[in-house]
Amino acid sequence: MKILDRYLGTTVAGSTLIVMLILLALFFFMDFIDELGDVGKGNYGLLQAMQYVLLGQPRRVYELFPLAALLGSMVGLGWLAGNSELVIIRAAGVSVLQIILSVMRIAVIMMLAVFIIGEMVVPPAEQYAQSQRSIALSDRITLKTDYGFWTRDGRSFINIRNILPGDRLGDIYIYEFDAQHQLRVATHAAKAHFEDNHWVLEDIQQSQVSNDGVTTRTTKRAAWESLLSPELINVVAIKPEKLSTWELHNYINYLSDNGQNTQRYELAFWIKIISPLVTGVMVFLAIPFVFGPLRAVGMGQRIVVGSLVGITFHLFNQTFSQAGLIYDLNPLFSALVPVSVFFALALVLMRKVH
Repeated sequence: MKILDRYLGTTVAGSTLIVMLILLALFFFMDFIDELGDVGKGNYGLLQAMQYVLLGQPRRVYELFPLAALLGSMVGLGWLAGNSELVIIRAAGVSVLQIILSVMRIAVIMMLAVFIIGEMVVPPAEQYAQSQRSIALSDRITLKTDYGFWTRDGRSFINIRNILPGDRLGDIYIYEFDAQHQLRVATHAAKAHFEDNHWVLEDIQQSQVSNDGVTTRTTKRAAWESLLSPELINVVAIKPEKLSTWELHNYINYLSDNGQNTQRYELAFWIKIISPLVTGVMVFLAIPFVFGPLRAVGMGQRIVVGSLVGITFHLFNQTFSQAGLIYDLNPLFSALVPVSVFFALALVLMRKVH
């Protein structure tokens, strides 16, 4: 059985890799064409666009892995079926259950790969890509660090520790310098929100530096005129889907402690937790298709059917997730239903396999 496990696993993994490379090439071209619209703005040139798209490939791998696993499994197992190798394996006394277990062993490895890519590769790559893109597009965004965003606005340098939903900021530091580059005013605001085309700071502590010393004052609320717009901040703000589960967990706790709505981030958290299971379900779903209705069809038909199933799952998953946000459904429920439906479909089709 070890030889069989290795053979089936190598076949499925190899075909999945080929499908993934084809999908990545297609999406790389589409992403690069899309980025060409911003080439020429600021310092954003062809090399910067190429770098941004290349850094986005780990995210594409993470997003496309379930579809690649489905198509790869259907192509690999279909190739074995087309060469009558599955018939020979069955004739040698190997049951369908044993074949399923052999295939699912490689699926577990794929699930682990999805988890590692989503947790350790995608977040830093996305954050670096967004930061570099923002620097090239605007000379006001200068640096993103573990302590938030550093922004230049004229003679002022601004440090924003937290970017919140709804054009709101938290934990803002503003350092104002004079023409001789001497620090004159240091301001800290607990939070800020955007209204009537300007920022409003709240819970302000301000220190004014002069030759006579430092004067400190506190203000409950004050208007803040700045070239820094919510749109510019959103350029560098990382979407919740691109954060790691640990970062999402910490951010959810922060929003909860501040009485903010966490549903969108909780949904992203559970989707990331369940994402490796989606890959496993897609591999499992491919098995009854190959042994059942697609046993005698050509490779092209298998690819078409697999693509349709993958697209259907993606659309259903996106639709149900958005419906969950609109109708205030439990985030875990919203994330779990699509994969559960397709797992149930796989079980139903599996009952027809002989």
